[in-house]
Amino acid sequence: MIYFIYYSSFIIVIPGIIVALVCQLLVTIRYKKYSRVESQSQWRANEMSDMILERQGIRSVEIRRINGNLTDNYNPSTDVLSLSEKVYNGTDIASLGIAAHECGHAVQKHTDSPLLALRSILVPVTNVGSRLAVPVALVGVLLTFWYESTTAELLIAIGIALYSLSTIFALVTIPVEIDASRRAVKMLAEANVLTSDELRKTKRVLSAAALTYIASLLVSLLYLLRFVLLIAMSRNRRRD
Repeated sequence: MIYFIYYSSFIIVIPGIIVALVCQLLVTIRYKKYSRVESQSQWRANEMSDMILERQGIRSVEIRRINGNLTDNYNPSTDVLSLSEKVYNGTDIASLGIAAHECGHAVQKHTDSPLLALRSILVPVTNVGSRLAVPVALVGVLLTFWYESTTAELLIAIGIALYSLSTIFALVTIPVEIDASRRAVKMLAEANVLTSDELRKTKRVLSAAALTYIASLLVSLLYLLRFVLLIAMSRNRRRD
């Protein structure tokens, strides 16, 4: 019965997973579509990244090429901007938009964006919390099987709080990513890297990517709800 409750509770998160898959598919479709559209400027993404960062007065960022597809990222702790293989030397509008988005994160770091700073703080905290949440809450639930105590209730509350850190992280990530895309479009326009029509198409790629972060928040919320419901059902079984 316990196993049935555990696995059947996955039904709660299925809608979120479906939405996330659809959003990821949309990103893939738009990236493939606009990666075939060459920019008039013919800037290479890695060279353009260096150029627009220098225009912002930022010269310390190291730009690297990494393996994978759409694995582009900026690490604020090391000040390294990593571009995936296809994006690194890409001259298409999708590659330039993605590279500029990562440059947007670099600008956030060097202009002391509070949201980026908060997300950076949450990364290690969330990693630890995700590992401790289930064991801590489980100990609390097991304690309630033998006796009622404030310690058991406190452990359950701590477990839920630790589990919710992932949701908080997903929530903070959305405005960080939207702001990075806003900065990207502005820098591309100011540096005349893309024409107005090319910028409009690049925005479609970036907006699709933003939807994936919203979907991640939805999935995280549903997993949190599932976690809370599992704890509630376990406690109700004890009372029965």
